[in-house]
Amino acid sequence: MRLLGVKPGLDAADIGAGSGYYTVRLARRVGPTGHVYAEDVIPQYLDRLARRVAGEGLADRVTLVRGEPHDPRLARGSLDLALLVHMYHEVAQPYGLLWNLLPALLPGARVAVIDARKETGSHGTPPDLLRCELAAVGYRRTGFYDLQESTYLAVFEPGRPAERPASPDAIRPCAAARG
Repeated sequence: MRLLGVKPGLDAADIGAGSGYYTVRLARRVGPTGHVYAEDVIPQYLDRLARRVAGEGLADRVTLVRGEPHDPRLARGSLDLALLVHMYHEVAQPYGLLWNLLPALLPGARVAVIDARKETGSHGTPPDLLRCELAAVGYRRTGFYDLQESTYLAVFEPGRPAERPASPDAIRPCAAARG
């Protein structure tokens, strides 16, 4: 959170929120002037998360969003930060997700991915594959941090419109395959 500058007033998304570990922490950090969108594709996770944020008194700071594998379904111009923690390797349609995330990002917004330095089949994402997939959609890496053992944080920003593919059909998939 410190590396990402999460502070009061920030509007963030916890994409692939699951149990809400990061949702709750983000909501406390952004305070009453910020907001957190907890997105997941699994309705049961969102049901449990709704009870958790209500029980922790954070329901006024958190909006639950049921996304789709190719679309996080976040409101246009709603985010300063999109956080994807230990879930990018699970994304079935990374290019679609990244393309459909773009409209939700405010100017200067960042996309932060925390994952393990492993093959996707082993519950991780090789950093070069992550960089390639985000670059294919028009994001550029602005930061990279080694965290613990084989875990890293990679930070991206959307490139200028001229650096992005004209449409989802124009995205050129990376040569390196997901394992």
